[in-house]
Amino acid sequence: MQNKGLIKFFAILFALVSIYQLSFTFVSSKIKNDAKSFAAGNSEKEVKYLDSIGKEKVFNLGFTSFTFDEVKDKQINKGLDLEGGINVILQISVKDVLKGLSNNSKNPIFNKSLADATANQKGNQTYVDAFFEAFEANSKGSVKLASPDIFANRTMQGEGGIDFQMTDAQAQKVIKRKVDESVDSAFGVLRKRIDKFGVTQPNIQKLGETGRILVELPGAKDVDRIKKLLQSTAQLEFWETYKIDEIGNFLVAANEALKKTEINKVETKVAVKDSISALLTNGKDSSATKKGNNPLFDKIIQQGGGPVLGMFSPKDTAVVGGYLRRADIKILLTPEQHYARFVWGKPTILKDAQGKEIDAVELYALKGNRDNVASMGGGVITDAKDTFDQLGKPAVSMQMNGQGAKQWEELTGRAYTQKSNIAIVLDNIVYSAPGVTSGPISGGRSEISGSFDISETKDLANVLRAGKLPAAADIIQSEVVGPSLGQEAIDNGTNSALLGLLIVSLWMMVYYGKAGWYANVALAVNLLFLFGILASLGAVLTLPGIAGIVLTMGTAVDANIIIYERAKEELRSGKSLDEAVKASYSWTGAMRSIVDANVTHILTGGVLFIFGSGPIKGFATTLLIGIVTSLFTSIFIARIFIDWSISKNNRLSFITGFSKNFFTNFHFDFLGIKKWTYAFSAIVTVISIFSIVTNGFDQGVDFVGGRTFQVRFEKPVEVEAVKADLSKVFEGSAEVKIFGNDNQLKITTKYKVQEHGSEADEEVNKLMYENLKKYYSDGLTYNKFVNAYDGKKYGIVLASKVGPTIAEDIKTNAYWAVIGAMLIVGLYLVISFRKWQYSLGAIAAVVHDVIFVLGIYSLFYKVMPFGMEIDQHFIAAILTVIGYSMNDTVIVFDRVREFLGDKTKAKGDFNSIVNQSVNSTMSRTINTSLTMILVLLIMFIFGGESIRGFIFAMLIGIVVGTYSSLFIATPVLCDTMSEEEHKIIEKEHNA
Repeated sequence: MQNKGLIKFFAILFALVSIYQLSFTFVSSKIKNDAKSFAAGNSEKEVKYLDSIGKEKVFNLGFTSFTFDEVKDKQINKGLDLEGGINVILQISVKDVLKGLSNNSKNPIFNKSLADATANQKGNQTYVDAFFEAFEANSKGSVKLASPDIFANRTMQGEGGIDFQMTDAQAQKVIKRKVDESVDSAFGVLRKRIDKFGVTQPNIQKLGETGRILVELPGAKDVDRIKKLLQSTAQLEFWETYKIDEIGNFLVAANEALKKTEINKVETKVAVKDSISALLTNGKDSSATKKGNNPLFDKIIQQGGGPVLGMFSPKDTAVVGGYLRRADIKILLTPEQHYARFVWGKPTILKDAQGKEIDAVELYALKGNRDNVASMGGGVITDAKDTFDQLGKPAVSMQMNGQGAKQWEELTGRAYTQKSNIAIVLDNIVYSAPGVTSGPISGGRSEISGSFDISETKDLANVLRAGKLPAAADIIQSEVVGPSLGQEAIDNGTNSALLGLLIVSLWMMVYYGKAGWYANVALAVNLLFLFGILASLGAVLTLPGIAGIVLTMGTAVDANIIIYERAKEELRSGKSLDEAVKASYSWTGAMRSIVDANVTHILTGGVLFIFGSGPIKGFATTLLIGIVTSLFTSIFIARIFIDWSISKNNRLSFITGFSKNFFTNFHFDFLGIKKWTYAFSAIVTVISIFSIVTNGFDQGVDFVGGRTFQVRFEKPVEVEAVKADLSKVFEGSAEVKIFGNDNQLKITTKYKVQEHGSEADEEVNKLMYENLKKYYSDGLTYNKFVNAYDGKKYGIVLASKVGPTIAEDIKTNAYWAVIGAMLIVGLYLVISFRKWQYSLGAIAAVVHDVIFVLGIYSLFYKVMPFGMEIDQHFIAAILTVIGYSMNDTVIVFDRVREFLGDKTKAKGDFNSIVNQSVNSTMSRTINTSLTMILVLLIMFIFGGESIRGFIFAMLIGIVVGTYSSLFIATPVLCDTMSEEEHKIIEKEHNA
């Protein structure tokens, strides 16, 4: 081997750099473990501990030292499936951005185009492009985007804006830029909020030009609180309010009008004698106040006063709001009250007559106007901080700029004169509505008080300081993983990786003897390099990523196997050990096959990296890095030891007593049974396609949208009973199945999946808790059931949500990933082999393998004891299968090409020559497949329930891929070559 000294130098240097990079991970892990011990389960205390030592020197190498913050930045980061925490994808409402840019245009074509874009947006199509497409179809040239009543308005004119003369194509470029600026603004606002939230190593990034923003909060535990923090637009407004005595007559009239249409629908409930019912009955007990007679008043659970019109149950807010928005009810308002806005307050807790706590929401009436504009906007706020009010309760104080201070003084002066109240409204929720008792307030200071706890005021101040979002931010995909589940994933992944390493190493020693030891050393160095690169790149290690590492161990020895098998052939042909090794490492020996096989693997891994997301991207990352490091260590590191052994005159035969006769006299007629293999594969393909068409798949929420919960119970529960309980409240949408142990269920529902607000998520969580708490002993509160915390054993340990729009994108990406991988690899094979028949044979084998795996999943998903969902993990498995199948086929085809092109290799007819070439690859094929199957079996058994279906798909794919390389790809290659070419080859070989 030339340049051996240089290779040794780089290998040692690379090893030292890898150890250096990994040292930061070890130091960081130790410090984090110390923080956990110090905090004793208190996550807030743990974060404060780590923050307090952020600038302290914690790692001293003698020549330099590092603070904890620096160490933390250089460690291998764990994904949420290992660390625990919250991962969300936020969709900035581009529709709202476009409305704002158009100054809320009333143009019918514009508004119809917005609606059409929402309804017809295709997978992976941006909303802006969908809008442009809809606008062109609706306007048909009659209206331009640059019309004065659409985008050529006062706010969009000027330098870099839109003028009346612009064509639609020119206006589109400006609009796209303005939308991007709005998304950038939202990104900045969210980053400010997250930076102040208090989690270690938060991650936030824009996802292309989709208007989507990924937010990862490792270690975060308070689910509802975080979702509110992320989704709040921070639209702060100050409104004057009506008092109950001003609006009471309307409510009385509304109640009377509702009796005519709603009297038979109203729930029976005892009427509350409050200020409104007093107006109705003049303080007397009459039949009018009997339960069931008052559609509106019967829903009041406590009287109001001042600006509060009454207290209602949260479950009644939608009904009451619907009443008050009805045209026949709104007409009952006096002309002065025509623009009144009825708004709900912040949820609070009351006590009923028996002292039991009940949820309640206050109803307010704001003094609206024709333009629906608040008396004062929140853009004047320059600072906000959490504090305490005069009664010692948590509150938020705000400071305004000069313009705001002047407006505030005028507004409070008017409220003082009129003895009215000012509602402080954030995101259409009234947080407080104080009166003004001491005259106009100067200086621009104000305060929000109410029923807050300290964490709420911290979050509220944080949101106000960061500023408002330019449009609504909806959570279209989320995943919440408890820390205990993450630790289980680490344990499962580590155990399976160690066991896989042990078995692969033992097999190499048993089969190849001393050469197997050298391959194992190369494998160990490979793992060191792999982790070193992951650390230096700041990559995120996920559970599928660990699966990728385990898979890498199976493929890492493949190059060694190819080289060793070639060396054995050269030794059997009479060459010396030194000559055999040189021949096996040459381009005409094993190198060409190794390069072709690994290029196909890299191409499919690259497709997976481009189209994958989250954990799947982590899998692709480790797979791609592992392929590169495996090639280096297999070709160069093992070679260094082999050359050293030869120089010491050590006996190196690449066999052991156990393996010396394996496949030496193997002569199987692969082409002779092609009619049977064609028939078998055709039958399986037909059955698979029939099942796919009629039986379908168990499509995961990744592809169809929905919510998934992994819930643990104290003891086994009856699946059908849980399904019946949840189906009632989730409107029939509840799928329940045992997930792993019989005390753990996987619950899937589409209930309110299209509603992205934090209120919908919280409602689903509360419905889950209320209907499942009977299966737990007393003491499991809502917070303990929903939120994550260290040592959590029961309740929701994992929750995920995928909205229908992103599900469509994921499905589209999956489709193109599979098709694209096959086309790219097929094109490479045409270039590499220079004959289309090779590419056709490989593609035929791959299509066969994909259909086979899909058929297995379609046929058996209802009966298997583990999940067989078609989701992103499954697509990753399919792409891995494509890569492996191509890899295996290329190895066979390389040998077929060699035998067909070398007249000295074989004699006989065409089929005999091809059979001899395929038989010569059997030792490599069986060895590689066996090591792969062994490591996948270990991962299947010990890797954990969450990736069992993913591993099973790869297991089936490896077995089928091995079969198709031998019995489908090769026969197709031979059958598509002309009979004339067969005769030419036979003549040359037998001359």
